[in-house]
Amino acid sequence: MDGRIAVTVRGRDAAAERATEGRLEASADARPERVETIVVGAGQAGLSVGYHLARRGRPFVILEGNARIGDLWRRRWDSLRLFTPARYDGLDGMPFPGDPHGFPTKNEMADYLGSYAERFGLPVRTNARVDRLWHENGRFVLSVGRSRLEAENVVVAMSSFQTPRVPTFANELDPAIVQVHSSDYRNLSQLRGGGVLIVGAGNSGSEIAREIVPRHATWMAGRDVGQIPFRIGGLAGRLLLVRLVLRVLFHRVLTLSTPLGRKVRPRATSQGGPLIRVKTKDLDAAGVKRVPRMAGVRAGRPLLEDGQVLDVANVIWCTGFEPAHAWIDLPVFEGGEPVQRRGVVESHPGLYFVGLHFLYALSSTMIHAVGRDAAYVVQDIASRVRAGAA
Repeated sequence: MDGRIAVTVRGRDAAAERATEGRLEASADARPERVETIVVGAGQAGLSVGYHLARRGRPFVILEGNARIGDLWRRRWDSLRLFTPARYDGLDGMPFPGDPHGFPTKNEMADYLGSYAERFGLPVRTNARVDRLWHENGRFVLSVGRSRLEAENVVVAMSSFQTPRVPTFANELDPAIVQVHSSDYRNLSQLRGGGVLIVGAGNSGSEIAREIVPRHATWMAGRDVGQIPFRIGGLAGRLLLVRLVLRVLFHRVLTLSTPLGRKVRPRATSQGGPLIRVKTKDLDAAGVKRVPRMAGVRAGRPLLEDGQVLDVANVIWCTGFEPAHAWIDLPVFEGGEPVQRRGVVESHPGLYFVGLHFLYALSSTMIHAVGRDAAYVVQDIASRVRAGAA
């Protein structure tokens, strides 16, 4: 591994891909398929939209670019667990199975999403990656491989966390240094012997640091993001997490309907949230060395803001993600974000977004809360359908 960051194409299930290709070839010369509503993405946001559309009896289809529902979860690091107990990880209409106070693994979450779609008979098409979305002759048009779909409504149900963000100076590091973004990190087997620099001190960086430090000297570069003041696994944490943090603070206080929520949103969307499971004292006790932010590269080694140069064998970029909305060929973005009100794009009636960070509240990307945003946009879709029928 030469250490340089590169874009890789992940393998997909060969049989499923051949079946998809056959279906696309068969429809390439046919008339465009028309659907009342198309939902892009079969994660928790897209399935929530599908659930509420199905309850209203509206025709729709959900397009998922991966081979299986939940594959985005399956591709995260092996030891990842959700930050919230199972009792708050279920979507509308279906509680999460198992110990309500336990913290599900990433694979358990992926399997839950697949079971959710099956239970409610949601029409999900996998291996259906949207290449382009545009507006033509009064309809939204989606290019999916060699297929063309048209819809009166399109719900973009993709999170803000799609494309890994890595600084441009990453390629100046010595090729012998192993580099991996948190989205591609799986376990310790990917690392060389020697020290590890984790760039980014948020939740992902802290969780990975705690896993790595028993085997490697570990440094963590980045600003202090703060932490919630209790243990989420303890009794006090259970009570505070539910009554104060999740149900009140994140879901009702920090929203776009409150002055405090509007004030907090810019910082929340640009800097992320506080540490949830890992505490700073946990990292200190484990031997993780906190250092200033990484400023660049000197002689092939990481250069910190205080002028210190670290001689490490590995760098893990826990530097977040960028939205991947280049396929949306519509003038609905400003400063990289879609211009919308609670997910409704008023400049293009029939276009919606669900699953974005702080779409309406700080809880908008949380599993237990995404249903509220989904229900809101489905209500708007239903209103448009009634208006059209009238």
